[in-house]
Amino acid sequence: MTKKKAPKKRARKTQPRRKTVSKKTRVTDPLLAPVKGAERRNIGHVQLEVGRAGAARVKRMIYPAGFRWSKDMKPVVGTDLCMHAHVGFLARGEIHIEYADGCVVEHKAPQIVAIDPGHDGWVVGKEPVVLIEFDFERDTVSRLGMPSAHRHG
Repeated sequence: MTKKKAPKKRARKTQPRRKTVSKKTRVTDPLLAPVKGAERRNIGHVQLEVGRAGAARVKRMIYPAGFRWSKDMKPVVGTDLCMHAHVGFLARGEIHIEYADGCVVEHKAPQIVAIDPGHDGWVVGKEPVVLIEFDFERDTVSRLGMPSAHRHG
Protein backbone atom coordinates (compact mmCIF):
# COMPACT_ATOMS: atom_id res chain seq x y z
CA MET A 1 0.00 0.00 0.00
CA THR A 2 1.23 3.34 -0.92
CA LYS A 3 0.40 6.37 1.09
CA LYS A 4 -0.94 9.37 -0.69
CA LYS A 5 0.83 12.57 0.09
CA ALA A 6 -1.33 15.34 1.35
CA PRO A 7 -1.45 18.28 -1.03
CA LYS A 8 0.89 21.07 -0.02
CA LYS A 9 -0.79 24.10 1.38
CA ARG A 10 0.05 27.28 -0.39
CA ALA A 11 1.31 30.04 1.78
CA ARG A 12 -1.12 32.90 1.91
CA LYS A 13 0.18 36.30 1.04
CA THR A 14 -0.47 38.54 3.97
CA GLN A 15 -0.63 42.26 3.96
CA PRO A 16 1.10 44.10 6.75
CA ARG A 17 -1.40 45.21 9.34
CA ARG A 18 -2.39 48.80 9.08
CA LYS A 19 -2.22 50.77 12.23
CA THR A 20 -5.41 52.59 12.93
CA VAL A 21 -5.02 56.02 14.38
CA SER A 22 -7.80 57.33 16.51
CA LYS A 23 -8.78 60.97 16.36
CA LYS A 24 -7.44 61.42 19.86
CA THR A 25 -3.93 60.29 18.94
CA ARG A 26 -3.76 61.97 15.54
CA VAL A 27 -1.07 64.63 15.55
CA THR A 28 -2.08 67.94 14.02
CA ASP A 29 0.21 70.70 12.89
CA PRO A 30 0.19 73.17 15.79
CA LEU A 31 0.65 76.09 13.39
CA LEU A 32 -2.67 75.19 11.75
CA ALA A 33 -4.59 73.85 14.75
CA PRO A 34 -7.42 75.97 16.22
CA VAL A 35 -6.15 78.61 18.65
CA LYS A 36 -7.72 78.12 22.05
CA GLY A 37 -9.75 81.14 23.19
CA ALA A 38 -9.45 82.99 19.86
CA GLU A 39 -12.24 84.43 17.78
CA ARG A 40 -12.24 82.74 14.36
CA ARG A 41 -13.38 84.11 11.02
CA ASN A 42 -12.57 83.98 7.32
CA ILE A 43 -12.19 87.16 5.32
CA GLY A 44 -11.12 87.33 1.68
CA HIS A 45 -9.92 83.67 1.79
CA VAL A 46 -7.73 84.40 4.84
CA GLN A 47 -8.31 82.33 7.97
CA LEU A 48 -8.02 84.73 10.90
CA GLU A 49 -7.92 83.97 14.61
CA VAL A 50 -7.74 86.86 17.06
CA GLY A 51 -7.16 86.96 20.81
CA ARG A 52 -6.58 89.73 23.33
CA ALA A 53 -3.30 90.19 25.20
CA GLY A 54 -3.47 93.26 27.41
CA ALA A 55 -4.10 96.32 25.24
CA ALA A 56 -2.97 94.47 22.11
CA ARG A 57 -4.36 91.76 19.89
CA VAL A 58 -2.48 88.64 18.83
CA LYS A 59 -3.57 87.29 15.46
CA ARG A 60 -2.77 84.16 13.54
CA MET A 61 -3.45 84.59 9.86
CA ILE A 62 -3.29 81.77 7.35
CA TYR A 63 -3.06 82.97 3.75
CA PRO A 64 -3.72 80.15 1.24
CA ALA A 65 -1.45 79.42 -1.71
CA GLY A 66 -2.51 81.67 -4.60
CA PHE A 67 -3.68 84.48 -2.29
CA ARG A 68 -3.15 88.04 -3.53
CA TRP A 69 -4.38 91.06 -1.58
CA SER A 70 -5.47 93.05 -4.67
CA LYS A 71 -7.51 90.08 -5.92
CA ASP A 72 -8.88 88.60 -2.69
CA MET A 73 -9.14 91.50 -0.23
CA LYS A 74 -9.56 94.65 -2.34
CA PRO A 75 -13.19 93.79 -3.19
CA VAL A 76 -13.91 93.21 0.51
CA VAL A 77 -12.06 96.24 1.92
CA GLY A 78 -12.64 98.71 -0.92
CA THR A 79 -9.17 100.33 -0.98
CA ASP A 80 -6.58 99.98 -3.75
CA LEU A 81 -3.87 98.87 -1.30
CA CYS A 82 -3.76 97.28 2.14
CA MET A 83 -3.66 100.19 4.58
CA HIS A 84 -2.88 98.07 7.67
CA ALA A 85 0.54 97.81 9.26
CA HIS A 86 1.64 94.24 9.88
CA VAL A 87 4.13 93.47 12.65
CA GLY A 88 4.92 89.96 13.75
CA PHE A 89 6.53 86.64 13.00
CA LEU A 90 6.29 84.87 9.66
CA ALA A 91 6.18 81.25 10.82
CA ARG A 92 5.64 79.51 7.48
CA GLY A 93 5.80 80.29 3.78
CA GLU A 94 6.93 83.21 1.69
CA ILE A 95 5.28 86.53 0.87
CA HIS A 96 5.99 89.19 -1.73
CA ILE A 97 5.18 92.78 -0.74
CA GLU A 98 4.98 95.59 -3.29
CA TYR A 99 4.45 99.24 -2.36
CA ALA A 100 2.86 101.95 -4.55
CA ASP A 101 6.31 103.47 -5.27
CA GLY A 102 7.48 100.16 -6.78
CA CYS A 103 9.57 99.13 -3.78
CA VAL A 104 9.54 95.33 -3.37
CA VAL A 105 10.22 93.35 -0.21
CA GLU A 106 10.31 89.56 0.06
CA HIS A 107 9.81 87.77 3.39
CA LYS A 108 10.53 84.07 3.89
CA ALA A 109 9.87 82.09 7.08
CA PRO A 110 11.17 82.08 9.70
CA GLN A 111 11.38 85.85 9.86
CA ILE A 112 10.26 88.84 11.89
CA VAL A 113 8.29 91.22 9.68
CA ALA A 114 7.25 94.88 9.78
CA ILE A 115 5.15 95.85 6.76
CA ASP A 116 4.13 99.49 6.34
CA PRO A 117 0.61 100.49 5.27
CA GLY A 118 0.02 101.02 1.55
CA HIS A 119 1.02 97.70 0.01
CA ASP A 120 -0.15 94.84 -2.15
CA GLY A 121 1.05 91.40 -1.21
CA TRP A 122 0.81 87.80 -2.28
CA VAL A 123 1.79 84.29 -1.31
CA VAL A 124 4.80 82.95 -3.20
CA GLY A 125 4.77 79.25 -4.06
CA LYS A 126 2.37 76.44 -3.20
CA GLU A 127 2.66 76.58 0.58
CA PRO A 128 0.23 78.63 2.68
CA VAL A 129 1.65 81.50 4.70
CA VAL A 130 1.23 81.54 8.48
CA LEU A 131 1.76 84.97 10.05
CA ILE A 132 1.57 85.62 13.79
CA GLU A 133 0.81 89.30 14.13
CA PHE A 134 0.52 91.83 16.96
CA ASP A 135 -1.57 94.97 16.67
CA PHE A 136 -3.42 97.71 18.48
CA GLU A 137 -6.30 97.88 16.00
CA ARG A 138 -6.50 101.46 14.67
CA ASP A 139 -3.56 102.58 16.84
CA THR A 140 -0.99 100.07 15.56
CA VAL A 141 1.00 102.57 13.48
CA SER A 142 1.30 105.18 16.24
CA ARG A 143 1.81 102.73 19.11
CA LEU A 144 4.58 100.90 17.26
CA GLY A 145 6.23 104.03 15.84
CA MET A 146 5.68 103.05 12.22
CA PRO A 147 5.15 105.43 9.28
CA SER A 148 1.56 105.96 8.20
CA ALA A 149 2.63 104.98 4.66
CA HIS A 150 5.71 103.42 3.10
CA ARG A 151 8.51 105.83 2.30
CA HIS A 152 12.24 105.60 1.84
CA GLY A 153 14.25 107.01 4.75
